[in-house]
Amino acid sequence: MMIDHYIELLSTLGSIRSRKMFGGHGLYCDGWFIAIVAYDELYLKTDEQTRPLFDQAGCHPFVFEARGKRAEMKYCSVPEEALESPREMRPWAELALAAAMRQPAKKKPRKRS
Repeated sequence: MMIDHYIELLSTLGSIRSRKMFGGHGLYCDGWFIAIVAYDELYLKTDEQTRPLFDQAGCHPFVFEARGKRAEMKYCSVPEEALESPREMRPWAELALAAAMRQPAKKKPRKRS
């Protein structure tokens, strides 16, 4: 299964766990949401600082269609060589973790009275 392979590739970064979502999977490293797997392809989290590095490597963004409109998320594919070993994946995974850690935290849900 592809998800197991992706978890193995990312495992040098920390504790990786998978969660089913929207017909794919979300991947977390030590609680940080760093990747999605959609259509059996791995997409790592990017931001303004890291996206140019993914673009320069020829990676493509995760794009989907919703209500007839094309939407692009802040996740990019990884270079082919990164899919070959955890050592090759490590620098890309570090970029994804850094992007996740820079993202502002969502508001905490209000406690019910």
